[in-house]
Amino acid sequence: MPEVENEDVRALAAEIVQREGGYVNDPSDPGGATKFGVTIHTMRRLGLDLNGDGSVTSADVKRLSQTQAIDIFMLHYFDKLGIAKLPQVLQASVFDMYVNAGSNAVKILQRLFVKMGFECAADGAIGPQTIAVAVRANEAARAYLSDAYAIERRNYYFRLADKRSTSRKYARTRAGGKGGWITRAESFMSAKYHLSTEQFQQRIAKWA
Repeated sequence: MPEVENEDVRALAAEIVQREGGYVNDPSDPGGATKFGVTIHTMRRLGLDLNGDGSVTSADVKRLSQTQAIDIFMLHYFDKLGIAKLPQVLQASVFDMYVNAGSNAVKILQRLFVKMGFECAADGAIGPQTIAVAVRANEAARAYLSDAYAIERRNYYFRLADKRSTSRKYARTRAGGKGGWITRAESFMSAKYHLSTEQFQQRIAKWA
């Protein structure tokens, strides 16, 4: 099974950094202070005390550079988490989703495999079982596996917004159109599976 080469992975990571944007510290976001998609929790776990004051705070998050963020994603997400071992058709989307939603990115994939009829524990880890099932799923459904995962991503975002009203601003714009979460998921699927304006409005009709 071919793996994405390092320059390709760096390009994917750079795209994620651009999607995530600069420094934010939204009280309604459990990720806390974040820059380029790297949260303060990740920086603390990695011991990234960028200003050398002995602790990792929002000040360190603000100092993070795009290059540092890209390096973190390549090493600590793509490589160490095992995304590189998935079929190439899934790598970019799972990589992007892991930065955005942590281990839920893998759980979504694992639950998709179960829906497809494969036995797979939804534990959020890319272990031998998940890798083997991913290969089999790709062989059985190569033509639509990427689309299916992207649709599951979109459904995950909708369910989050259904349950947590404070998250709806990420799924719906102030003008009532598709928010960043939804357009992000749809950017990884074929256009024929994008929701029309009418379909989107029907889906969010129950939101206040």
